[in-house]
Amino acid sequence: MKVVLFCGGYGMRMRNGDASDVPKPMAMVGPRPLIWHVMRYYAHFGHTEFILCLGYGAHHIKEFFLNYQETASNDFVLRNGKAELLSTDIADWSISFVQTGLESAIGERLRRVRPFLEGDEMFLANYADVLTDAPLPEMIERFSASDAGASMMVVPPQSSFHCVEMGEDGRIGALTPVSEMPLWENGGYFVLRQEVFDHIPEGGDLVADGCGELAKRGKLLAYPYRGFWKPTDTVKERVQLDDAYAHGDRPWARWEREPATASMA
Repeated sequence: MKVVLFCGGYGMRMRNGDASDVPKPMAMVGPRPLIWHVMRYYAHFGHTEFILCLGYGAHHIKEFFLNYQETASNDFVLRNGKAELLSTDIADWSISFVQTGLESAIGERLRRVRPFLEGDEMFLANYADVLTDAPLPEMIERFSASDAGASMMVVPPQSSFHCVEMGEDGRIGALTPVSEMPLWENGGYFVLRQEVFDHIPEGGDLVADGCGELAKRGKLLAYPYRGFWKPTDTVKERVQLDDAYAHGDRPWARWEREPATASMA
């Protein structure tokens, strides 16, 4: 099954006062950028056909893969001055690099790569900046068995703030952590059918337009997940992931501890 990755946004919340044009998916976690970790997750489950929706800082992503160094994350033997790899990361990947505009909304980026999805009843999509250890085959199987036009992973709110219950006199009766509220938020992992294109107008958004309209029609499926899920919307969150990686705490790296599984499509 093909995987569409949205990796053309500015990622302003990831900036730390510099003028770098490196897009957020290229922020480093360990020796590899975020986008590599996301792609490695999909590849672990047999999904190795990627369509990258490029925009801001596209040359950084292109250069990374054009000059990819397998020795950075694979064992090898150095013999007569040449590296003989004992394993590889991306040798069996197919990656399409598609410029989808500097200012395009996510839905418009998806519209612009539709020709690359021709003939595919279902496909996967991701923001390329969120890591999880969710069971992808289960997510796909639930969607495949439904008549929904889209499936969205949903996760508990990640905010550390508290909601307050306040009386008319201004006195607070209770404080409840947002994360404990009966709410769910978009987790950024999608399984989609071609039907989603029917509801995304030119310049439109995947969630607000495509998923919003499907929800009105009862054709948007949720995949609730309470396991590991980590966004990288801020510098702090990216640093936390990098630090966890350095200490061997990387639950999203399922490929490091379990056999690879075959794709359903």
